[in-house]
Amino acid sequence: MKKLSVKLFSLTVVATSLFLNSCSSSDDPDPIIPVEAQVIENLNAGVMNGTLKESFTLSSTTQYSLTGQFIIDKGAVLNIPAGTRIVAGNGGTDVYLAILKGGQININGNPSNPVVMSSVNGNPGDWGGLTICGKATTTAGIDAEAEVGGFLYGGTDDTDSSGIIRYLQIVGTGAQINPESQYNGVSFYAVGSGTLIDNIAVINGSDDGVEFFGGTVNASNLYLENNDDDSIDWTEGWSGTVDNAFISHTVSGFSTVFEGDKDNNNPKFNNITAISTVGGTALQFKKQSGATITGLSLTGYDVSIDMKDDGPLDNVIIDGETADPNLNYTNTPTTTAQDFPWVDTDLTLGDNLLQGTVTGEFTLDANINYVLNSSYIVQDGGKLTIPAGTKITARDGGTGVYIAVLQGGEIDIQGTSDNPVVISSANANPGDWGGLTICGKATTTAGIDAEAEVGGFIYGGTTDNDSSGSITYLVIKGTGAQINSESQYNGISLYAVGSGTTIENISVINGADDGVEFFGGTVSATNIYLQNNEDDSVDWTEGWDGTVTNTYIYHTIAGFSTAFEGDKINNNPQFVNVTAISTVGGTALQFKKQSGATITNLYLSGYDMNIDMKDDGPLVNVQIDGVDANPATDYSTGTQIDISSWTWKN
Repeated sequence: MKKLSVKLFSLTVVATSLFLNSCSSSDDPDPIIPVEAQVIENLNAGVMNGTLKESFTLSSTTQYSLTGQFIIDKGAVLNIPAGTRIVAGNGGTDVYLAILKGGQININGNPSNPVVMSSVNGNPGDWGGLTICGKATTTAGIDAEAEVGGFLYGGTDDTDSSGIIRYLQIVGTGAQINPESQYNGVSFYAVGSGTLIDNIAVINGSDDGVEFFGGTVNASNLYLENNDDDSIDWTEGWSGTVDNAFISHTVSGFSTVFEGDKDNNNPKFNNITAISTVGGTALQFKKQSGATITGLSLTGYDVSIDMKDDGPLDNVIIDGETADPNLNYTNTPTTTAQDFPWVDTDLTLGDNLLQGTVTGEFTLDANINYVLNSSYIVQDGGKLTIPAGTKITARDGGTGVYIAVLQGGEIDIQGTSDNPVVISSANANPGDWGGLTICGKATTTAGIDAEAEVGGFIYGGTTDNDSSGSITYLVIKGTGAQINSESQYNGISLYAVGSGTTIENISVINGADDGVEFFGGTVSATNIYLQNNEDDSVDWTEGWDGTVTNTYIYHTIAGFSTAFEGDKINNNPQFVNVTAISTVGGTALQFKKQSGATITNLYLSGYDMNIDMKDDGPLVNVQIDGVDANPATDYSTGTQIDISSWTWKN
């Protein structure tokens, strides 16, 4: 929320008309009820409006109507028992609850009977929400003026208590104050650590779910669903802790999961799970802000870490390490929606949505049209089975959308020639999504437990016969999302994948980077079709020494890099039956540094350059049909691969 000033409406003095049954022809003047007494009288009638200056306990058997500003003054305590329902009028900024410095609110809901505050329809922006002002420290100073209501907050008592909130559900908050400002679901202004906050749900807020303006208050068990701005926001040096939060976004256009701003007093967050079905940014830190986060799981976001003002990344510690914007943090959830059975919600993420993690054995259903919405990661010990005929549409989400199989995980793609598995963006445009990445335990010159350029995943070991599963009859389209100025995803990236892995009959079409790239490892492949991949069709590095049998490459769009690119040391990978055809010129086979290969039955057509020893490496490293490669040879005498039976390839 931005800075604002809201004038409190003056409280109306209510006159009660009394008809006196007497002989007199003149009426007696109506008695004047004091404002304080009127507030109590309204409460007894189920109406909340005005300023409460004495302690009062609501009744769980009464449904209360919040018709305006209800303010708990210094020295007053409002007690709200379990099961109480408060219905806020659709009054926008004129309808809210506020607890002033020295006042208290005790919300005593329980799992069976939470306290609910909601507008009639629960639409975002219907009313203002709950504001609490305390006496703890804030960088805004002592007696700072809140952006909500102009209330005063801030002091020197970090152990100050504003009461207790247990099992509270708030719906439809975030009323629009002006083009720049809105209310939050719950605003904590310099609230002290003596305040107990446990089990709060904020749903359908037009602004933040909860926001901390300085203070030392802690909170546990937060459920935050479809809040249009930030789910958790903090500023002014808040230094509390949040334990256990489940955050979800299914409506596009929100701001962030977290937004930290200004000075970093290192608030703590433990067990945070956030899920989006609509992309977006997860964690944003402005100026010098930061936090320490343990047990983070993000799923479905396009951007994991955004240092908005280029603040230091080491202000943000995630699971013991400095935050890394290149990591997705798609880990096994530490908190789930099922941990909040008391929350009344109809949230559904959809059975056809693929995102998050696979930790056990999971089999897709070929009858379901799946949407790959985000990263979908098979963890160590997990196995993903994709039966023949399965169609997966990847969201056009760039680097945030991909499938990865980590070390110790397996993928089993069971396509057939009649029913291949197809994974493609809707329009199959280059760079729409990331592709498939597999990490294994075989040897690589990058060493043991190397870090992949994709996702920061770990790969490499000593098990050359390692198996990451089986891939048969797979078609991939529209991959190659741009990671940074130097890196892009490939159609299929094979990081130290072992020879125990089966790869047969794969097609990669319209990739913005490589079709297939091998980073070390010993895996082999049979029958690969590569069409219009904008960088290299087949790329290898880090000492890969597998074999590819039957490679068909086709270029009809100018500007690609090469059909083959080999890099670094030469472990002599084998290629049997290679056909590469270009209608737009270009370079066919490029070898960098000391790389090389043995190629049997090579057919090249249409390239301007057939052999390019980029770094003047020895031609003897490249053996083609039993002799050293020769840049002057056109290599058009080999037998073309007959792909007429590869009807599955498109």
